Amino acid sequence: MTLSLILACLWAITATVIAMLPSRDHHWRAAYVMIALGIPIVGGVTYQNGPVLGLIVLAAGASILRWPVIYLWRWLRRKAAR
Repeated sequence: MTLSLILACLWAITATVIAMLPSRDHHWRAAYVMIALGIPIVGGVTYQNGPVLGLIVLAAGASILRWPVIYLWRWLRRKAAR
């Protein structure tokens, strides 16, 4: 198992634990930090293990952080409708 995959697993565990903790801002600050940490991890996984595993890790991260992805999709649709 490569270092990037180990980091991706640790990222997923950390994101899950953070989601279990109470938060006043509905975890948005933590989501921003997790996104900032996750982007280089996905890049590292893709570089070391290939694009298929990179896409799997990307999909796993998007499923954990689904609300930022949903809001991004809504924002893009509003921009395209203008």
